[in-house]
Amino acid sequence: MVYQQFINFPNMSVFENIASPLRIQKLSESKLRPRVERVAELLKLTPYMHRKPNELSGGQQQRTALARALVKGADLVLLDEPLVNLDYKLREELREELPHLFANTGATVVYATTEPHEALLMGGYTATMREGRVTQYGPTQEVFRKPHDLATAKAFSDPPLNTLNLKRTAKGFEGEQGLSLKLPPFQNVPVGEYTLGFRPHHLHIQCNAEDIFELSGEVTVTEITGSESFIHLKWAEHDWVAHTQGVMHLPTGEKLELYVSASNCLLFDDQEQLVPAQV
Repeated sequence: MVYQQFINFPNMSVFENIASPLRIQKLSESKLRPRVERVAELLKLTPYMHRKPNELSGGQQQRTALARALVKGADLVLLDEPLVNLDYKLREELREELPHLFANTGATVVYATTEPHEALLMGGYTATMREGRVTQYGPTQEVFRKPHDLATAKAFSDPPLNTLNLKRTAKGFEGEQGLSLKLPPFQNVPVGEYTLGFRPHHLHIQCNAEDIFELSGEVTVTEITGSESFIHLKWAEHDWVAHTQGVMHLPTGEKLELYVSASNCLLFDDQEQLVPAQV
C-alpha cells in the first residue's frame, strides 16, 4: 500500500528501500537483485540507487515508495491518493507513467483519488463513492459518459458541471426568465422538475451542430491557460464555465450567445437520478 505521504526508510539507500520486502521474505541475493533492478528501471530510479531518501526530490521519493510496493509481486496494490502532495510538474509526470506501469505489473491496482481527470487517465474501471457507499461501478469511460446521478456527474467534471433548473410542461422544457427549450432526446419524459447538466467543453460560443439550443450569459472572468480559455459566465442565478480552445480575450460584463447540443446534455429527475436519453 502507498499513502499520500511518501514513506521510506531514511537510513537506507533507494536500493535497500526497494529490496526491504524481499529481504523480509529471505529471498537470495541472486533472485533479489534482478527484481529490484527491474522495478527501479521501470520507475526510472536506476541512477539514484545509492542515494538516501533525503537526497531525492519529492517525485523520486514517491517513486521509491511505489517501487517498494510493486517489487513484492503482490496480486493487489492499494494506492491512497499517492500523488496529492507532489508539486504540479511531478504529478503530471507520474500520472503519465503510472497507467503504463500498472499495465506491466499484472497486479490489480486500486487507486483512490478525488480528481476526475486522474481517474480518466488511469482508465480501467471506476467506483464512485458518496458518504461511504459505492454509487456506481463500471468502465471509467462509461461512468463518465453515463453517470447514474447528479453527484457522480459533478464529481467527474472539472471545471464544474454546468447545470440548469427546468420544468417539463406540456409545451416543453421551461426555465427562468421565460426560457423555453426543446430537447429531442428527452421529449417523452413526464411532467415534473429536472436538472439539465452540460459539461464546460460542450458549452460553445459558436453554433456548430444540428440539435443546438441557444442560451446567453454575461462574462464574469476569463482564464487563459496557454492554448485554452475558460470563460466564466452568469445567467440568472446560474454560474457556468465554457471551455474553449485557443486564447479568448473577453471583457468582463460582455454578453454572449451560447450554444449547447441537446445530445451532449445529461438530464436528472427531482431525485437527482439520470434520465436515459432516447436514442
